[in-house]
Amino acid sequence: MLVQDLLVGLERAVSAGEHRVWAMRCAHALGLGGIAVSLRWGAELVWFSDEVSARLEDAQFTLGQGPGLTSDFGEVPCQVGDLQVAGQWPQFAAEAAALKVRAMFVWPVRSGAVRFGTLTGYRTTPGLLSRQEAADGLRVADALSGRLLAWRPGTGEDGEGTGQAGAVELHRVEVHQATGVLSVRLGVPMDEALIRLRAQAFASGRPLTETAREVLSDLPP
Repeated sequence: MLVQDLLVGLERAVSAGEHRVWAMRCAHALGLGGIAVSLRWGAELVWFSDEVSARLEDAQFTLGQGPGLTSDFGEVPCQVGDLQVAGQWPQFAAEAAALKVRAMFVWPVRSGAVRFGTLTGYRTTPGLLSRQEAADGLRVADALSGRLLAWRPGTGEDGEGTGQAGAVELHRVEVHQATGVLSVRLGVPMDEALIRLRAQAFASGRPLTETAREVLSDLPP
């Protein structure tokens, strides 16, 4: 399926709550294994095609390193053709290797000149994108930018009723909740509580969301 056909069907996919199916088809059209969209410098994962994409974003957020967290978009997309020889982000590269991911590509999700998120894709084989794939990825990122900016939590497009199905999937709600719990429990600011939660997840070798659920499970019923 062509990227143009997928972009035409974006609204229909959102309305039907089929954003993961759409995202996977889009990834394949771009020659990628999967894609994910994160906001606020990786703090919130809102759209992903598969578990590998989600785990890559979680690893970047937990470790505080990875191509999706780069602040330099001198070239679009940011292309890492082989994570194992790039020499950057050694801890993240090890996590990616465990997922059999070799290459990653990052496009800015933006409004005008303001970047508020990233579209990240991966491949299990090394190599760079073709010029067409790079351009098509930017078109996808821009389309998703418009969709995310139009979405209002808990409201329809007319400002009434429930939010539109499938517009976003707040993957780290439990992480934010657990951060608040630790902040109160330990008597530390939210930023420090999040750092401690991330450190706990890294030390245990478990996903951040799983670590957050464990913290929440200790709460009284």
